[in-house]
Amino acid sequence: MSLRFANKVAIVTGAGCVGAGWGNGRAIAVRLAEEGARVLAVDRDRARLDETLELAGAARTSITPWVCDVTDSDSVAAMAAACLQAYGTIDILVNNVGGSAAGGPVELAEDAWDSQIDINLKSVFLTCKHVLPTLLAKGAGSIVNISSTSGLRWTGSAQVAYAATKAGVIQMSRVIAVQHAAKGVRVNSVVPGQLHTPMVETRLAKQRSGGDVEALLAQRQKRIPLGFMGDGRDTASAVLFLASDEARFITGTELVVDGGMTARCD
Repeated sequence: MSLRFANKVAIVTGAGCVGAGWGNGRAIAVRLAEEGARVLAVDRDRARLDETLELAGAARTSITPWVCDVTDSDSVAAMAAACLQAYGTIDILVNNVGGSAAGGPVELAEDAWDSQIDINLKSVFLTCKHVLPTLLAKGAGSIVNISSTSGLRWTGSAQVAYAATKAGVIQMSRVIAVQHAAKGVRVNSVVPGQLHTPMVETRLAKQRSGGDVEALLAQRQKRIPLGFMGDGRDTASAVLFLASDEARFITGTELVVDGGMTARCD
């Protein structure tokens, strides 16, 4: 395995997982550590980071778990300060926190709308607010924000707040990318499609198929031209590319990881 992130420091939010297996954030944190980065693995629930450390194997020594509420500015500021204190710098920020709520404007409660704005969009704003000064001061850095194909198109269920906020992540990323390109900071989005992550079993099946996991998996897989669902490791591979020097001429764009789903016209 290459060490393309040797001497790099990364913050990965949402680095825990709601269940066993490879969620996006967990896979991103582990893969960065495996390729030489020192990683501040962030989650609001410390217990969720235990399996992340376990799956990292020998690379766990390069991962520092950190508890943070990324919807709270003071908590995010403390997170950025902790990373600087532990590692002396920040080179990479990966914003992975997010979650969906079912319903259109009629069905969705107003407080659920507000919560979706905070979790999916405000969290990205706050981490950028508190990490960007370090990247700008050093004249280099990469931010990768995790969006969703729901921010690009209809993906099979009404989730208006999730779709709107994930579209917002894409446009926020573009604006920040252009604003700070001259200072050497690159900002891109990874746009995962319908992956098989632990969230499918723990949350989505309850919301959309009455708890029938197999029915939900079959429904989701039908939409994917490649005929199988990826998982968090596929998202991680895209993130690592965009965060690396291999993507030095790439900023303000999106890398879609969805098995061809958004290319379909039906």
